Amino acid sequence: MKRKSTTQEKPKVSRARRKIGKAPGTITYLGRREKTDSSVNVLDYSPEEVYEYYPKTTEEILSYKDSVSTSWIDVVGISDELFIADLGQKFGLNPLLLEDAINTQQRPKIDEYEDYIFGVFKMLYLSNSNELVNEHVALVLFENCVLVFQEVKEDVFEGVRNRLINGLGRIRSRTSDYLFFALLDAIIDNYFVVLESINHRMEVLEEEVYNDPSPNVAQKIQQLKKDILKIRRYVFPVKELISRLIDTENQLISRDTKLFLRDVHDHCTEINETLQVYREMSMSLMEMYMSNMSNKMNEVMKVLTIMASIFIPLTFVAGIYGMNFKNMPELQTEYGYFVVWGVMIILFIGMMVYFKRKRWL
Repeated sequence: MKRKSTTQEKPKVSRARRKIGKAPGTITYLGRREKTDSSVNVLDYSPEEVYEYYPKTTEEILSYKDSVSTSWIDVVGISDELFIADLGQKFGLNPLLLEDAINTQQRPKIDEYEDYIFGVFKMLYLSNSNELVNEHVALVLFENCVLVFQEVKEDVFEGVRNRLINGLGRIRSRTSDYLFFALLDAIIDNYFVVLESINHRMEVLEEEVYNDPSPNVAQKIQQLKKDILKIRRYVFPVKELISRLIDTENQLISRDTKLFLRDVHDHCTEINETLQVYREMSMSLMEMYMSNMSNKMNEVMKVLTIMASIFIPLTFVAGIYGMNFKNMPELQTEYGYFVVWGVMIILFIGMMVYFKRKRWL
């Protein structure tokens, strides 16, 4: 006889509960990705040349912070809490910032310190299956380097890497603040790609709502609304953050770079306005769907009502002559059966003509 197991499966701990009871500044990864070791890639460059390195220890990484050349230190994988804590300590980062750097629930923010500027943003891009992917990314601007923390290797910085390696554009001839701008600009420019996808989905759904407003379409509209709200939550605060960088008196941001940040600010304004329009359009799509479904139901009820209206008088006539009374005069009429049929046919034709003239058919 099998014995019933009394062991109960432990409930999964939510991401928010992992932080409960811990001291402020405790580095805790709250993402949904599997925990893996962090890897570091460094692009060290000057106006004449660029080198790529893969340092293994935090001491090697630290050597690029105060080098004469400019460095892009890219840390891939933020679930290795011990490594992130050690690296942050070597770079002199506040533990509260390191907590935000690996907290995937952290909203976009900018914090300014005397020696560095810290920013948290969301990278949004489309996967190979055209699904929306959001990735947590943190940027730290130092005098001679930019330190980047990102969740996975896939990102939106490929264009910046190509310009840097191939010597295209201004990156090599500028300081680290321009690299900081270039990375931020790549993140924001990719928002336009995501918005184009949202616009395409909206156009397709609009056609489906008009042609075939099925329950499946309602689910797609609801998912579209969720995606728009998610994008808006990640993107909307960025405009204010760019404004802070433009108005800052921190020496790490030069006047020339602020001119380029103004262009990014304009892009943020356009993105926020577009998101507001898309949000209203998605709500209108659901209203249109409900209206079309109601109209479709009304058409069905209209047909049923017309059919009932036609057969009610015919049923009335048939019901009268279906009564079992002996003294019904019409029962003895030789052509009574045909007369009744003629009356019923005339009633049917007359009602059909009437409905046609009223344009109910």
